Amino acid sequence: MTVVKTSVRNFLAHKGRMALSAVAVLLSVAFVSGTLVFTDTMNTTFDKLFASTSSDVTVSPKGAAAADEAPSQTGKPESLPASVVGRVEKSPGVKSAEGAVSSMSVTVVDTENKNVGATSGAPTIAGNWTDNDLRSMEITSGHAPRGPTEVMVDADTADKHDLKLGDELRTIVVTGDLRAKIVGIATFKVTNPGATILYFDTETAQRGLLGETGLFTQINVVADDGVSDARLKADLAGSLGGTYKLQTQKEMADAGRDSVGSFLDVMKYAMLGFAGIAFLVGIFLIVNTFSMLVAQRTREIGLMRAIGSSRRQVNGSVLLEAVLLGIVGSITGVAAGVGLAVGLMELMSSMGMELSTQDLTVKWTTPVIGLALGVVVTVLAAYIPARRAGKISPMAALRDAGTPADGRAGRIRGTIGLILTGGGAAALLASTRAEKASEGSLFLGGGVVLTLIGFVVIGPLLAGFFVRILSTVVLRGFGPVGRMAERNALRNPRRTGATGAALMIGLALVACLSVVGSSMVASATDELDKTVGADFIIQSGTGQPIVPQAQKALEQAPGIAHVTEYKMVEAKLTTPDGKTVSEDLAAADSTYAQDLRRETVAGELSAAYDKDSMSVGDTFAEEHGVKVGDELTVAFKGGESAKLKVAAITSDDVSVDKGAKYTSTATAERYLPAEKMPKNVIMFAAAEDGKEKEAYAALKDSLAAYPQYKVQDQTDFKQDLKDQIGQLLNIVYGLLGLAIIVAVLGVVNTLALSVVERTREIGLLRAIGLSRRQLRRMIRLESVVIALFGALLGLGLGMGWGTAAQKLLALEGLEVLEIPWPTIIGVFVASAFVGLFAALVPAFRAGRMNVLNAIATD
Repeated sequence: MTVVKTSVRNFLAHKGRMALSAVAVLLSVAFVSGTLVFTDTMNTTFDKLFASTSSDVTVSPKGAAAADEAPSQTGKPESLPASVVGRVEKSPGVKSAEGAVSSMSVTVVDTENKNVGATSGAPTIAGNWTDNDLRSMEITSGHAPRGPTEVMVDADTADKHDLKLGDELRTIVVTGDLRAKIVGIATFKVTNPGATILYFDTETAQRGLLGETGLFTQINVVADDGVSDARLKADLAGSLGGTYKLQTQKEMADAGRDSVGSFLDVMKYAMLGFAGIAFLVGIFLIVNTFSMLVAQRTREIGLMRAIGSSRRQVNGSVLLEAVLLGIVGSITGVAAGVGLAVGLMELMSSMGMELSTQDLTVKWTTPVIGLALGVVVTVLAAYIPARRAGKISPMAALRDAGTPADGRAGRIRGTIGLILTGGGAAALLASTRAEKASEGSLFLGGGVVLTLIGFVVIGPLLAGFFVRILSTVVLRGFGPVGRMAERNALRNPRRTGATGAALMIGLALVACLSVVGSSMVASATDELDKTVGADFIIQSGTGQPIVPQAQKALEQAPGIAHVTEYKMVEAKLTTPDGKTVSEDLAAADSTYAQDLRRETVAGELSAAYDKDSMSVGDTFAEEHGVKVGDELTVAFKGGESAKLKVAAITSDDVSVDKGAKYTSTATAERYLPAEKMPKNVIMFAAAEDGKEKEAYAALKDSLAAYPQYKVQDQTDFKQDLKDQIGQLLNIVYGLLGLAIIVAVLGVVNTLALSVVERTREIGLLRAIGLSRRQLRRMIRLESVVIALFGALLGLGLGMGWGTAAQKLLALEGLEVLEIPWPTIIGVFVASAFVGLFAALVPAFRAGRMNVLNAIATD
C-alpha cells in the first residue's frame, strides 16, 4: 500500500513533467482508436447499404462482373433474356420477381458539360427504377421516370451539384448519348457513401445501357412468406439449372463487403502502421522522461532505500507511475480517437464519400485495445529506468545528486550497436545484389530493421561525434553561449542519443520514401523517353473505356497523322508444352509498333500485326518453351478459338507494357462477335510533321464534349505521373507527421526536464552575469543541435534505405536512382526550426527562474 501511495504522490507531484509523455501516449492511442472507429464505421455504413439494396435472391448472368471487378470493357454489362423473369416467377417459393438493369460504364454531365458523377472512387450507376429500389430509397421530389426524356437522380448528387427538377443531364454510354430532364429526386434511407445514381424507365435503360430491349442485368426475387432465402435459392437452382448465378441477400451483402474490404484493410493497416511508428517514437520520449525523473529523485530514492525500501518496491513504484501515465494517456487517447474518426469522416465527406455520424461505430474492443496498448507500451518503456532506480545504492544516492554513467555498459552497448549496424548494412548490400525481387525484399526488410535498431543503440556514441561537428558549424559563431550549448548537449550522450533517435525514425522514413518516389518518377520519365513514340495519349482517368462517339471525334481531328486503337482482350492460351493459361492480349493497330518502341529478342514486332499472328514476352516464352514460328491455340472469351503464329518475342526488360502479348485489332475482330469486342482502354495519336501544337489543340477540342477523357502529350503525361506519386507521398508525409510531432514533444520534454535538472547551475550562471536573453539562446541552440543531430542520422539512414530499395526495384524496371536533394536539404533546414520551436517554452521558463531560489536548490 505504501508503494501505491508513494507512486500516486510522485505522479501528482511531477504531473507537469509527465504531461508531454502523456500527450505522446494520447496521440498514439488516438491514432489507433481513431483508425478502428473509422474503419468500423465504414463497415457499418456499407453493411447497411448492401443489406438494403439486395433482394431475397438475385439472379444474374454467369459471367457478370463481381462487385470488386472493373466494369466490362465492352461498355455493356452482361445480360440475360427478359423471358427468364417468367421462369423465375413460376418457381416454387417466389412471391414476386422483376427484371433490373444496371451499368457502371456511364458518364453523366450537366448542361455546362461538367461531370456530375462520383469523384471519390465510388461508382456512377445508371439503371431502371424498380420496386426493389424502394427498400433503400424514397422519392422525395417529383416522380419516377416515365419516358425516354426523363431521368431521376439521387438527392446527394442533386445537392452536391445544385441540380433541380427540370435540369437536363446528358448520360454518355457506348450506344450514344441519353439526354433527359430531371423529373424526380430520390433520397437514400441509409447513408450513401458517395455513389451517383440515375434512374430511367425500363425500356430506355435497356436500349441505352444494353443496346436493345428484352434484356436485364439481373432479376430481383422476393420470397413467399415463410420461405427462407436459402430455400428459395435452392428452388430456383432446380428451376433454372446451372445457367445463371444465384445469390441470397446475405451472399450479395458479403460480396459487396468483400469488394470494399480490401480497400478498407489496406487503409486500416497502413494507418495502424503509422500509429506503430508513433508508438515507437513515444517510447523514446517515455524512456527519457523516466530516466531523468529517476536521476532527479536519486536522493529521494536513496532515502527510501535507507529506511528499508527494497529494490523491488522502488522498481514497482516507478512502474506504477508508468501504469498511471499509461492509463491517463490511453483514456484521453481513446476519447480523442473518436474525435479523430469523426474528423476523418468529415474529411472524406468533403472529398465526395458521404459518411454519416449516425453510423458512428465504437465497438467495445476499441477502448480495450487502446487502453491495453497505451499501458503496455508505457510500462515497457519505463522498465529500464525502473530497473536503474532499483539498483541505486542508498549511500551513493545520499552522496550524489545523480548517478554516474556506467562506462562498461556504454562499451557493451557500443559493441552491440556496431554489430547490429554492420549486420544491417550487409543485409542492405545483399538486397542490392539479389537476382530476384522476392529474395532481395527479405534482405531489404532485415537491413532496415537492423540498421534502425543499430542506430538507436549506438546513438550515444554517434552523439558525441556528430554534435561536435554540428557545433563547429552551427554553434561556434555564438561564442561562449554556443560552447555552453554544445557542452550541455554532450553532457549526457545517452539522453541526446535517445532524443535524436526519436526524430531520426520519422525523418528516415521521409527520406527513404522521397528517394523511392523521385526514382520512380525519374525511371518512368526515362522509360517514356526511350519507348513512347506517340505524340499524344488519350485515356480516362477512371478506367472508363473510350466510347465510339468519342473515338470518331478523335479520328476526325485535323492535323493527325494516325490514331491507334488499343484494347485488352481476354483469352486462354494453350502453349506448346500443353499448358492452358488465362491471359490478356493487347489488340492494337499496326501503328502501335511506332507509338511504343519495343525491343525484340526474336522476330519482328511489325509481323505480330499480320493476319493470325501475335507476339509474346521473353519471360512467357522461356517459361513455356515458345519460339518464333510456333502456333498457340487462343480461345477468345465470348468468341471462337484460333491458331495464332508467334511472329515476335519482345524483351520484358521494360516497365511500360511489361509482359504484353500483342495481336492486331483485325485478328481479334475476326474471332470475336461485335458485341463482345472490348472498347479501347487507351488510344494514341501522332501529329503530322510540324503540326504538333495544332493537333494537340484539335484533339482537346474534339473531346470537349467528353470530360471523362484526357488528351496528354508526353510532357502532360510525365507531369501527371509526378503529381500522382507526389500526392501519395504527401499523404504518407502527413501520416508520418504524427511521429514527428511526438518526436518534437520528446525534445520539448527533454529540455524541460533538463532545465529542472540544471536549476542550480542555471542560477549560478545567472549570478555570474549570464543574461536572460543569453540563457534562452543557450537552451534554444542546444535544442537546435539535438534536432539537427536527429535529422542528420535520419536523413542519412533514410537515403541508405531508399538507395537499397531502388537498386532492388531496378529488377522491376526502376532503373534510375535520383536523390531529391532539395527535399533532403529542406527537411534538414526545417529540423533546425523544429529545434527552435521545441525550445520556446523550456527557454522561457528558464529565463523566468529566480536566481537566489535556483542557487539554493539542492
